[in-house]
Amino acid sequence: MRILFTVLTLFFFNSLFSQKIVKDISLSKKIDETSGLEIIDGQFITHNDSGGDPKLYYLDKKGKIVFERILKGAKNNDWEDITRDEEYIYVANMGNNFDTRKNLSIFKVPIDPMLNDVETIEFHYPEQIKFTTPYNSSQYDAEALISIDDKLIIFTKNKLKKITEIYTLPKKAGKYEAKKIGILNTKSIITGADYDSKSKLLALTGTLFFNEYYILKIENFTLKNKTNYKIKMYEIPIGKTQVEAIKIIDSNTFWITSEDEKSSSSARLMKIKL
Repeated sequence: MRILFTVLTLFFFNSLFSQKIVKDISLSKKIDETSGLEIIDGQFITHNDSGGDPKLYYLDKKGKIVFERILKGAKNNDWEDITRDEEYIYVANMGNNFDTRKNLSIFKVPIDPMLNDVETIEFHYPEQIKFTTPYNSSQYDAEALISIDDKLIIFTKNKLKKITEIYTLPKKAGKYEAKKIGILNTKSIITGADYDSKSKLLALTGTLFFNEYYILKIENFTLKNKTNYKIKMYEIPIGKTQVEAIKIIDSNTFWITSEDEKSSSSARLMKIKL
């Protein structure tokens, strides 16, 4: 199988905290496990991690819930990210902490909230042959999803090797083998993703030891054959937390969300400037 991406050749780490949190919004307890972030028509859309109602929460600019959208027929096994294209929202039901799941899926939902026909894209990783793994050694967990053209792109959370493997899926409902197209040597565990098609900027969130979280920037990211990706890595200056979602504003400004942790009284929506 041809690999379209090569391992990155240069890795930057910025620990001087020139990056700043310029807005910090506490979120409702209803979304204390916020695990994905999208923006449509000026509203934030997020969801909880696992075990709760199959809902998307629409927030205003102040982070207040203005609409709760139930996805009929969907189940929240472990929702980990959300992305969109011009017509649909895609919800990644693909958390897999111990590599045990055999029901990985992505829900395809019309952007129009008056339309509630949820379709399901089921998938598996063809390389996976073992379905039980210690938490710190799992390789087929994933918390990051983006949309590029007619493809959905998954970035795995490979805790064993501290890399991310890149898989693609079609956007049509059905059952598929996810197609591996490459690897990025992120030297961290990836927990969220966003992509800006105009600038071709890929933004990831990640962690090394679950104590600090980082933003990783990769410029000129495409699905074509390309080499020598450079990764710039910035620590998020908020102390111990759990960041699992990111949304690009511009090349140096991002929205992120973090789950409710002991260090804070609620989940948070934050704007960070690098």
